[in-house]
Amino acid sequence: GRQHLRGMEFEGSQLNINELGSSGIVLSVEQEASLQTSLVILARDHKFRKVKLWGVVKGVQKDYFVAQGVGRDELKDRKFVYSQDLLQWNLLPHVDDGLKHKSTLLQGRFTGDPSFVFELTATQRTGEGENTIDKVTAVEMKEEDRLAAVVTRIDEEAAIAPRGAYIKTALNEVMINRSFQGLSFAEAKNLHYYVHFKETKSGEEEKLDIRHAMDFLKSLETDIPKGCWSLQINQGGASVVLRSLIWLGMVLYHNPGTPKFGYFYCGTGEKNLDIPFMF
Repeated sequence: GRQHLRGMEFEGSQLNINELGSSGIVLSVEQEASLQTSLVILARDHKFRKVKLWGVVKGVQKDYFVAQGVGRDELKDRKFVYSQDLLQWNLLPHVDDGLKHKSTLLQGRFTGDPSFVFELTATQRTGEGENTIDKVTAVEMKEEDRLAAVVTRIDEEAAIAPRGAYIKTALNEVMINRSFQGLSFAEAKNLHYYVHFKETKSGEEEKLDIRHAMDFLKSLETDIPKGCWSLQINQGGASVVLRSLIWLGMVLYHNPGTPKFGYFYCGTGEKNLDIPFMF
């Protein structure tokens, strides 16, 4: 009586992707039922327009299930929540640049205990010659903060969508493009037709071709290092899977010729720093 995890959106259910079971996460029927119920309650309590299951960050003792609550704007109004029992969901702490940077200093696995505190010492060398001073600072970070920072970094660097799936309205709001019918089979084989689902910083917009309402997001084509995405075509073209080789476990699914797509992360939350040496 086990079922594979499906990509879910409640309210405006747009995806129901069965391939997510290939991430290796298998839920019992009971777990899947409690997940559905708890996400519906979560959406109601936080006034989210919809809730998407974002992924799973695997801990040594326990895993973290991460979901995303979406408000009016598909891009700006997103909040991350996590659960370990699929019943109780907590908002992940707010993440700023300082927290993101701190999380890059920590190596190794998540324990599975949100209150666990990671400690490490960072050495910074200042001055020159005889006047060099080694300043040693102790860095402490709660696992819950680290989880929030890492999930945010993964999402910013590796959340992607097919080109045209979202549009920017005249009011500058990002919405699902209701007339999106999916990429063609030829387009689906080309990285140019996939975009980063993240806000472009001011100044970056000028570099993008904004003649079309759908070209407000940056294409994967220019990503460095080249080859940091792996594109796989399944079932004779019926489905496409795009994997990040930098954040192993981040995957985009799309069925060409249909509006169905979704991304999902299932991994340890560790960045692959060996990527330049993999080619």
